[in-house]
Amino acid sequence: MIEQIAGEAFMPMAYGGGVSNFEQVQKIFSLGFEKVIFNAAMFDNPALIEQTAKVYGSQSTVVCLDAKKAMFGKHELYTHSGAKKRPTALLDHVAAAERAGAGELIINSIDRDGVMTGYDIQLTKLVTDACNLPVIALGGAGELVHLAEAVTEGGASAVAAGSMFIYKGVHRAVLINYPERKSLQTLLP
Repeated sequence: MIEQIAGEAFMPMAYGGGVSNFEQVQKIFSLGFEKVIFNAAMFDNPALIEQTAKVYGSQSTVVCLDAKKAMFGKHELYTHSGAKKRPTALLDHVAAAERAGAGELIINSIDRDGVMTGYDIQLTKLVTDACNLPVIALGGAGELVHLAEAVTEGGASAVAAGSMFIYKGVHRAVLINYPERKSLQTLLP
């Protein structure tokens, strides 16, 4: 399926999901993807991230952290679509990803994903303050102002959003649309 997508897309692409060995990494890059995103592999096989960064460069090696707020405001890490809790401290994992050679981090707030009430700014800021890597905020965008908040208040270098571009109105009707470039430039000069 990703080969078909790569054959139709004329934009930079990143792939993540189930990448667990270097042969898969090689195949993904050979199909035309520019970046590979790792989550569970960063816990189970950090050498894979190191090898990918060494061969393809840090700019092509991305680590995604799926975090959920626990008691007392602490954030816990998960993999496998939020089904598997990982006993690693958030900031320790951020540091390990940076040491392994990741060139970017995606910080996904499981609590906010799909609810369209705004990114977890506290979580984003925690991660951006703890590392020297570009951080992409994910999970929670519902309005254009949320994109700006993640950058200006959370320190994110970029944002990712899905639901806000698809679901509209109180009935969550499906209507794929994107903001005009001028609107984005006004929010993020």
